Amino acid sequence: MNAQRPIDLPLASLFAAMPVTAMASILHRATGIVLFVGALFIFYLIETALASPEGFDAASAIVKTPLGKFALWLILVALAFHVFAGIKHLFMDFHIGDSMRGGRLGALLSFVLALVVAIAAGVWLW
Repeated sequence: MNAQRPIDLPLASLFAAMPVTAMASILHRATGIVLFVGALFIFYLIETALASPEGFDAASAIVKTPLGKFALWLILVALAFHVFAGIKHLFMDFHIGDSMRGGRLGALLSFVLALVVAIAAGVWLW
């Protein structure tokens, strides 16, 4: 065996070393998965809330727990980033910001806008 060969793959340091455009692309895909799973949670809450008055109270109790609030916050933040990154991709389809500089600026703008929404959603939920 080669002694220079890495033993493990440090994913955190690899992710931090990526260009901002690559991070935005990966997170756009990841937020799509979070939204898919989060939609199941939201549908469950809606189904429970609409079943009966007791179901509404049960769904309300789920949302009032810290874990329920965190789940809603995560879904809202994922939705915000996914929408902003999707709008960036739509602009790029029309050749607006499809240069390297424009791609970096669009990715950073997506991150900043999602951070603003994350803070606002956190204040709203808690």
